[in-house]
Amino acid sequence: MDKFNQLISGNKPVLVDFFATWCGPCQMLAPILHEVKTDMGDKITIIKIDVDKNQQLMANPQFQVKGVPTLMLFQNGKMLWRQSGVLQKDDIIRTINQHAKV
Repeated sequence: MDKFNQLISGNKPVLVDFFATWCGPCQMLAPILHEVKTDMGDKITIIKIDVDKNQQLMANPQFQVKGVPTLMLFQNGKMLWRQSGVLQKDDIIRTINQHAKV
């Protein structure tokens, strides 16, 4: 949990993908997030959190991840946006630009 808080507390926006290996939509989202990272480069950090391996994080009332995939955008330790389900690359980039200072 401390490492996670460290990751999301920086000035650079962090997009967190809460996923599961058994989740079909999560597998569809993975290449989309790769494209987002390719397009945005060093302006953003993307981290993937396997919900099955991070039960303690999932139990945290701050996150309350009930379904996967769930995307959350953080900057300076604050959650700026969250949504569950698969989004297209352009929608994700637009959301990042709209909510974070990149």
